[in-house]
Amino acid sequence: MDQIGLQVRAREFIDTEQIKCKLIHPDSIELVWDEVEPHIARCTPHSEGELETDDFFDYLVNAEMQLWVAVDKEIIAVMVTQIIPYPKKKVLRVIAIAGEDMDRWFHFLPSIEEWAMELGCTSLEAWGRKGWLKVLKDWKCSYHILTKDLKGRMH
Repeated sequence: MDQIGLQVRAREFIDTEQIKCKLIHPDSIELVWDEVEPHIARCTPHSEGELETDDFFDYLVNAEMQLWVAVDKEIIAVMVTQIIPYPKKKVLRVIAIAGEDMDRWFHFLPSIEEWAMELGCTSLEAWGRKGWLKVLKDWKCSYHILTKDLKGRMH
């Protein structure tokens, strides 16, 4: 490999090493909320109105959901997860995920998978747009979520 290619790869490796993935303790949510909230806000327009950005705050503070952040010098990506105890299995559900330069932080997903397995989760699930299937190559589409809005018929 030529020297320029080697230098670029070394720089990418060094940059990757500077980025850390952290699980934020519920007691610290308030400390990072102002930085995290804009990332979460990017996810809500792609939902069916189940949660607004501020709704996440209470779930995170009460430890009903988990907040993961990828940090360089600042928070560059966030992911919110929730442990779902189905009657026959426990899964880690990805509720929201957003950030800049996915190539810089997406490699942390296997570490989060390990964390889920340590808690007894046997799989991950995510409700998201179809485009995620291009990124999550080792995932399968198990369901399609069909919705029908009834608000217009309510009195």
